[in-house]
Amino acid sequence: MFYHLLKYVLLGPLLRVVFRPRIEGLEHVPASGPAIVAGNHLSFSDHFLMPAVLKRRITFLAKAEYFTGPGLKGRLTAFFFRSAGQIPVDRSGKEAGQAAIREGLGVLAEGELLGIYPEGTRSHDGRLYKGKVGVAVMALRAGVPVIPCAMIGTFEAQPPGKVVPTLHPVVIRFGRPLDFSRYAGMESEKAILRAITDEIMYAILTLSGQEYVDQYAAVVKAEQTAAKGEKERRFPRAPLS
Repeated sequence: MFYHLLKYVLLGPLLRVVFRPRIEGLEHVPASGPAIVAGNHLSFSDHFLMPAVLKRRITFLAKAEYFTGPGLKGRLTAFFFRSAGQIPVDRSGKEAGQAAIREGLGVLAEGELLGIYPEGTRSHDGRLYKGKVGVAVMALRAGVPVIPCAMIGTFEAQPPGKVVPTLHPVVIRFGRPLDFSRYAGMESEKAILRAITDEIMYAILTLSGQEYVDQYAAVVKAEQTAAKGEKERRFPRAPLS
């Protein structure tokens, strides 16, 4: 009930007025039955803009940190995400990937739409990064199509670290469903999973027009953070007099 209240009364109309998103290819999202919507991830606002424009309910696998934050803000955030039907996924540890797959397959088994960001995290610089193969595993095990989706303009409206978004044109573009039934029963083949994931990422790239980086976003982000820390250690700023 709270999901529909957010979408149709509280948040959805506000998002449409503020961002005025242009929607393209909405006819590619099936009216019924299970499917995966795989998109790029540029902004915190992506979580709300895509569901606001879809005619069907969509459930995202959200990082567990959204549900475990401290203080009043943390509790409110957790309440918001749980009430909106989002599923927390622990991204740490060896079992993290398998847990996400199990949760995703549960959503698809109910005949629902599953939203997933194959990059695994938000892009910190607006580029599109290498996708993780979990999306391919779920597509094959569940036997469902994958609809590529591109969020355009949300990085400029609300880049990572920015709390209040600014007004910026936003386009939400859906592509034709990708059918991977030809690979049925091959979800244990690493080369097949990589090929499927790369095909999905190429479809997203074609829709978004982003620059592509053939590395995982989390790895690049960690390397850049480490390099910045090393630079500050070697060349500390002089104190202001």
